[in-house]
Amino acid sequence: MPSMDVVSELEMFEVNHAVANTVKEIATRFDFRGSKVEVELKEKDKLIKLVAESDFQIDQVRAMLENHFIKRKIDPQCLDVQKMEASGKETHQTIKLRDGLDSDTAKKIAKAIKESGLKAQASIQGDKVRVTDKKRDVLQEVMAMLREQKLGVPLQFNNFKD
Repeated sequence: MPSMDVVSELEMFEVNHAVANTVKEIATRFDFRGSKVEVELKEKDKLIKLVAESDFQIDQVRAMLENHFIKRKIDPQCLDVQKMEASGKETHQTIKLRDGLDSDTAKKIAKAIKESGLKAQASIQGDKVRVTDKKRDVLQEVMAMLREQKLGVPLQFNNFKD
């Protein structure tokens, strides 16, 4: 019986490259010359810390970071942008990286599959959702339907078996 897994995985080496490219671009941009702008990736905590002199610069750096994520084929939906905090002359912003499916999102995926009218069966297995059906065409329809859903996390489909 054909099956596949619906997951939300983040490739940290690609994130690392995107952050490094953002830092390189900041060093070459004229509008950031002479100002303190930092981008720091904390891989263990899965977050990116932005530091700049103004909230406008933070917005510019975040836009550059999202652009580099797209260039590296990482979905920007994995960025959970937190509120800006001003302290003295600096403005800080933390961006959490979403990795894996939480239980609420997995339940939403299973519910969406059941409500779609497709006969595929969805079962939650930890941080992934296993989808099975008798026909692989139905699994491909499930993939298309889930891509159209706005779930707030990037989805990948792997472990496709016939």
